[in-house]
Amino acid sequence: MQVLLQITTSVGSTGDVLLAVFGSVCIIFGVIGCFIQIIPGPPLSWLGLLLLYFTSYSNISSTALFIWAAFAIVTVVLDYVLPNTFTQKLGGTKAGIRGSTIGMIIGIFVFPPIGMIIGPIIGAFIGELMAKKKTETAFRSAIGALIGFLVTTGMKLIYSLIIAFVFLKELFF
Repeated sequence: MQVLLQITTSVGSTGDVLLAVFGSVCIIFGVIGCFIQIIPGPPLSWLGLLLLYFTSYSNISSTALFIWAAFAIVTVVLDYVLPNTFTQKLGGTKAGIRGSTIGMIIGIFVFPPIGMIIGPIIGAFIGELMAKKKTETAFRSAIGALIGFLVTTGMKLIYSLIIAFVFLKELFF
């Protein structure tokens, strides 16, 4: 126990170490949350950076922290808006959008994590078919849901990886 105490005091206060550890966990789950829809990836990544901000390891300014928070909020908003936008742009109707949303919810519980990708696509397709749309229109709607998912996942991943880089840079360099 005394060795652990000596190591802790040599690298910083116990509070600093705990905040850095919890921040690291938030960063890891933030990246995972980019792929698993029920985990809020960008906000968790930002929370990890916020926790590091309160340690002696960090030189992050409060302005930078505010800017990263704004990016996290924009990313979260776009994550909800873009899939529906892409579905509509490729000919999807409200039925396709509703089907995509229902498909995502069912996919989360029935066949995670693949269900979160496949569910919206199948849901958009079925939603359009139920609205008596042609198979071609239903297929385009499903492709729109897929493109929306890929774009928002990529956007969240880029944000979370940049935050992870900043976190590691602050922590170790």
